[in-house]
Amino acid sequence: MAVEEPSSVRVDSWVWAVRLFKSRSQATAACRAGHVRVNDERAKPSTPVKVGDRVVVRGGERERIVVVRRLLVKRVGAVVAAEALNDHSPPPPPVEVRAAVPQRERGAGRPTKRERRQLERLRGH
Repeated sequence: MAVEEPSSVRVDSWVWAVRLFKSRSQATAACRAGHVRVNDERAKPSTPVKVGDRVVVRGGERERIVVVRRLLVKRVGAVVAAEALNDHSPPPPPVEVRAAVPQRERGAGRPTKRERRQLERLRGH
């Protein structure tokens, strides 16, 4: 008895199954927020994906661009998940290039009003 693969799968279920999100609810929330695109179209959680579709996931540290090679309904191991997609994502930036998080000196207390305004100006707010 051979197990038939479905012809399409919900995008929120697929991105969770191939381990692009830690939970299905996170995948659904990302779809609702517009962070997931299928073939350059904004995807609802129920948008069907088929083999050959291009899925772009924004969020986290970088953008992930993957092409569907195999449809998965349930979450699988990392090796099988890697075989279910072609990853065309750009490589992550080196550690030296990533923006360093500014740290206040220990014991310096809260920022003054002037320092807060300077920080907001630096962050672009």
